[in-house]
Parts: sequence; structure tokens; C-alpha cells
Amino acid sequence: MASIGQIAGPTSGNDALSRARSRAALVPDCLVEAKRIANTVIAGWHGRRKRGIGENFWQFRPYTEGESLSRIDWRRSARDDHTYIRDHEWEAAHTIWLWADLSPSMMYKSTYGHVSKEGRALVIMLALAEILSRSGERIGCPGVMEPVSTRNAAERLAAALMHTPLEGGLPQTAMIRGWSDIVLIGDFLDDADSVMGRIGPLARRGLRGHVIEVADPAEEIFPYNGRTEFSDPETGSKLMAGRAENLREDYQRAYLARRENLGQSLRHLGWTFISHRTDHLASEALVAVHMYLSGMPARAASGGQP
Repeated sequence: MASIGQIAGPTSGNDALSRARSRAALVPDCLVEAKRIANTVIAGWHGRRKRGIGENFWQFRPYTEGESLSRIDWRRSARDDHTYIRDHEWEAAHTIWLWADLSPSMMYKSTYGHVSKEGRALVIMLALAEILSRSGERIGCPGVMEPVSTRNAAERLAAALMHTPLEGGLPQTAMIRGWSDIVLIGDFLDDADSVMGRIGPLARRGLRGHVIEVADPAEEIFPYNGRTEFSDPETGSKLMAGRAENLREDYQRAYLARRENLGQSLRHLGWTFISHRTDHLASEALVAVHMYLSGMPARAASGGQP
């Protein structure tokens, strides 16, 4: 039968050098697409506001014993039998670290997906940098770019990626200090225990994390039939199936169980989990993770899905 998917590998030369050149050539197009997508979802969004010291009114709330009397709004309190505090707001800018796992498995693209997993991960990463930088956040990429607070953070990140390509696996995070968020984008095809063994230490250090699983639709629906050869892009090992359709039910069960276990384990740590397919709009993942970063409840951010 015809090939359903393929790994878009380098064509010649040293593997590492070819991969670096291939990705460097991909980044500019991804940046253009990322800015286009960011512009479609950013209208009306602002920085993440929290109660604190500032000039703008935030809300009225009931007075709590022990708070300074100078903060009481006597005019509002005179309207009924309660005493109210007048809260102001401040822009809660802090550092958000972005990382995309661009292992060989991320280069996969089937005829069911719009783009490779690698291309979609880069677009989400750069679009998120664009959106967050416009909100005044500091954007960094571990081992690639130190945190910056500038409107052109997406362009700077793209330039840094062209000269310091991301490697596979999870990033080195020893340089991350203080209260930060980290967004990890990848396919996370390893078993949940293995992934959590690497993510758990990050959570215990106090990092707030957001994981975006990028999947090709063929990986989920397993559309293969007849004699099919499967190749592991990480190890090069191959498996020949005489009747691939006989594997579909067991495969789908194992694939979805891995995703469910990973999502539950992440939520147990207080992290968020978003599953995204490359045949869907990249803006769907962007909206979901931006809502999480803005502090919205999980069900509101994910559209009610786990």
C-alpha cells in the first residue's frame, strides 16, 4: 500500500549539521506563520492582571479584619451594611520559558496532518512568544536565549534558534531561578513514567508547567492496513506487520492510555496538559495555553476537555 507518513530527514552531509541547516531554513517560515496566527488570536488580550499596588481600579471586595483602614472605600461602604476595600491592579510580568522537543520523531508527517510535528511545535512556540511579549512578559528559552522583555521577542527567539538549534529531550533548567512558568512542547511518546521522571524534579523546584502534546492524526487513529513496515526514527529499528489492521485496537488502547496517564500525572503536580493534533488549527493550542497562563480554570481553558 502507499506510504501514509514519512520522516522528513536531512538529505546529505553530517547528520547533525544537516539537521541544523534544515531547521534553520524552517524557522523563518515558521516565524511568519506564527505571527499570522498570533495576530488572529491576540485582539483584545492584555497583560495578566492581579490585585496589588497600581493606579487602575481592579475591584471592590469585603474588608477583612487586620487590613489597613486607609484602603477602605467609604463611599462604596455607605451604600449598604458592609465595609469594602478598593483594590488596584498591577501587571504580573514574570519569566516564561519556552521549549520545544525537536527529536527525530517530531519530524514525522502523515498524509492526514497539515504539517510535520516539528513545524507545528516551532509555530506554537514562536506564536506564544509573540503573544506573551506583547503582554509584557519576559520570554526565555533554556540554553538558547536568556529571558528578554521586548516586543520583538519572537524575532529574537527565531534568530537564536537558527544559530543554536534545539536538541531532543527535555531542556537543562539549572539556569532557571525564581517564580517562573515553563511551556514544554513535544510528542512525549515515551511511557508516562519515563516522562514524569524528568518532569517531576522541575515541579518540585516550584516551576509552574504547561505541557503541549503535538500528535500527528495517524499516530492516534492508526490507519494502516495490510503489510506495513514501521520504523523508529529515534533508534532506526524496524517492525514488519503482515496485517497492520490487526494491531489497531491494541495500539489505540495503549496510545490513549499513555496520554491519559501522562495528563493525570501532570495535573497531580499542578501542571496543565494540552493535546493538540496537526490536522487542527495551531490557534486552538495557543488559546488553551494562554488561558492557563492567565490563571483561568482548567475547564475554561481547555474547552471542558481533560
